Amino acid sequence: MKKVIKYIASVLLVGIVAYNSVYFKKLDEVKAGTTSFDAAGYAGKFWNEKLPPRLSKAIEIGELLTLLQTDKEKAFMTYSHALGIGNVKYFLVKGSGIIQSVDENQVSVKVESENEKPEINIATEYVFGNAVRDASGVIDINAFVNSMDFNNVSAEINKIIREKVIPPFRSKVKKGDRIFFSGAIELNKEHLSTRSIEVIPTDLKIIKD
Repeated sequence: MKKVIKYIASVLLVGIVAYNSVYFKKLDEVKAGTTSFDAAGYAGKFWNEKLPPRLSKAIEIGELLTLLQTDKEKAFMTYSHALGIGNVKYFLVKGSGIIQSVDENQVSVKVESENEKPEINIATEYVFGNAVRDASGVIDINAFVNSMDFNNVSAEINKIIREKVIPPFRSKVKKGDRIFFSGAIELNKEHLSTRSIEVIPTDLKIIKD
């Protein structure tokens, strides 16, 4: 009999502990205690306030390509940015040139420059990645609570480019047009190739004669 009473007491004790260990909160209370990161708002502020001063100091793309040939270390040290210590770096560039072709996903431009005069591609369809975010050099990953928020900033920056920069340009541009552009490019320092440079645009303007 004592064993039965002891068993019942043990069960009751476990039940009381379990009951006090579990509690429920209303969904509204949970939501109220959670602060969601506004990636779109952050990207908008970056685009309007932080990026323009950096773009004003962007290197002319022909000048950059000449410097890469004569002093690669200086070019990367002075003008590139990256989050990590790897070989992939990002540059903010600008320039002008003549449209050579208008394709489904990009436009090809023959750069006008006092230095190198390459033919480059400007993305007009598939805009993704972190080039603009990282090339700016003004966004610190340590300021973010998690990597998802950090990556969402890139997604929102790219959305601005796809929705505000490209459409008005794409609707009017044609072969032979002279344009001004600015944007970001990605280069690999260890395996450097400048034959097929793609610019993720931050500004595209057709220059009227």
